[in-house]
Amino acid sequence: MAERRNGLPMKASLQIRVLLLTVAIFVVTAAGAFVAFDHLVNAVVMRLGTLFAEKQVQFDRYRGLETLFREASLAQTLARSPAIVSWAADEEDAGKKQRGIAELEHYRQTFEDHSYFFVIGRSGHYYFNDRDDSYDGHQLRYTVSPGNPRDGWYFKTVATSPDCQLNVDHDDNIRVTKVWVNCPVRRDGATIGVVGTGIDLTQFIREVVDLPQEGIDSMFVDHAGAIQAHRDPRMVDFHSLTKDAKSKKTIFRLVDHAEGRQEIAAMMKSVAENPDHVESRFVHVGGRWVLAGVGYLQQIGWFNVTLMDVDTLIDRQLFNPIGAFLVVALAVATLLITILFRQLVLVRLGRLEDSVRRVRQGDFDAAAIDSVDDEIGRLSESFADMARTVGENTRLLEDRVRERTEKLERLAHVDPLTEVFNRRGFIQAVEAERNRASRSGQTLGLLLIDIDHFKAVNDTSGHSAGDKELAELAHRLRAGLRSYDICARWGGDEFVALIAECSDETLGTIARNIAMQLSERPFVLDDAHELRVTISIGAALAVEGEPVVDTLGRVDAALYAAKGAGRNRVIVLDSR
Repeated sequence: MAERRNGLPMKASLQIRVLLLTVAIFVVTAAGAFVAFDHLVNAVVMRLGTLFAEKQVQFDRYRGLETLFREASLAQTLARSPAIVSWAADEEDAGKKQRGIAELEHYRQTFEDHSYFFVIGRSGHYYFNDRDDSYDGHQLRYTVSPGNPRDGWYFKTVATSPDCQLNVDHDDNIRVTKVWVNCPVRRDGATIGVVGTGIDLTQFIREVVDLPQEGIDSMFVDHAGAIQAHRDPRMVDFHSLTKDAKSKKTIFRLVDHAEGRQEIAAMMKSVAENPDHVESRFVHVGGRWVLAGVGYLQQIGWFNVTLMDVDTLIDRQLFNPIGAFLVVALAVATLLITILFRQLVLVRLGRLEDSVRRVRQGDFDAAAIDSVDDEIGRLSESFADMARTVGENTRLLEDRVRERTEKLERLAHVDPLTEVFNRRGFIQAVEAERNRASRSGQTLGLLLIDIDHFKAVNDTSGHSAGDKELAELAHRLRAGLRSYDICARWGGDEFVALIAECSDETLGTIARNIAMQLSERPFVLDDAHELRVTISIGAALAVEGEPVVDTLGRVDAALYAAKGAGRNRVIVLDSR
């Protein structure tokens, strides 16, 4: 007869204890496995989500930058145009006004929106024309006033920024809503006007922020956090330049808690100090945890903010089979689970985690596929597929970023019409050449070239003919120079050339040869029209240690003398 203790058979009591111990081991083991599994899943989701967030922000950054920077660059070039600066300084001069209007109309055809505005500071006159040329001959629309709140954007721009600003605004006077590019016109360090263009807000949102990406919400904000572009127009903070900070629609109002708002502000500060860097953190928005990515568009002073619902982008249900597998395996036996769990689960999950780590480091081909046909194998295959997809998208985004960077670099230094250096590119090239010439003891010369009676071509044959003339002149100018000389479009119908290794005689000979070659053969505007073109050239040697701007001033004086002497001639300032 079995021994009894407390009225229960010993065998039955041992079975219960073993069962309870087995259950306890099962519970403890299952709990530990669940914690480890949940941590691994969260780590995978967070790492892939963070990586995707950073690439998405970079993609949004350059996608938005291409459109805005092109317009800002063109508007900044227009603000520096001699015709615009001269007119702003002397608005009543009929000739300067005519040249200024012609310059504005020329740039109107180049702007994406085919519109412009120009405010002359001394009078406050606001000039405007749109893509339909609705105000031809009547570009003066109204006069801005400090007492009119609707004109606050102008006085804010003049008072706060020496560079171009972007402002999402509804112009109540001309009844249009656009992303406005406001560029100050400056002379002798003083702002004498504001010129710029606008980008249709609806088109901008459609092209930049309104992409069909489920679980991703992209927007652009300014330094105050005011939303400048969003797929929902009701979210956009119009009149940002003149609004009180408390009434602005900001990114911070979307975040549920103060801690999250501080996180967003910290990320904005960090990327502003390191424009090439991207920050991403989790914040609480609308009752959900989302991954917020922030990048900085240094050239236009905006931040691109991307809010991503990671659970929408990465389906956590893909990991559910692992949990089911663990439950079944643990139910068999605690001992077998202890042995088999390491071989069938932990080792393989370790390989998967190692693949995750290597993928996080950028090795997207390191995601090993588990050959076993079970939950972990399918998870490994799914992860490998995701890693390959992320890798392909990453390479695609990197290629696009590289392409955008190359395009932006070209836009910044090359004149798009003539395909020679613009003013900025020429100044950089001159500085490099002067450093080289200083080391070798060589003398450099500068030519400033102006097309005679160019305005008459625009007036009689149109700006298209004028553009063809400029492009052909640039082509012939490059052909007439030596391979190591540099030419650029200085502005309007003026070109500038840097002549290496020259003297007064060499400089004069090269300038006269260029003038002769340009005048020998007519310019063909179309099948029925040819044009004889002459040019006036001012030339001078660069003095060692003399600033480039001073040398250009002397060359400009020589050009002025050539034009004053009847044009179609070359004047070289004697350096002796």
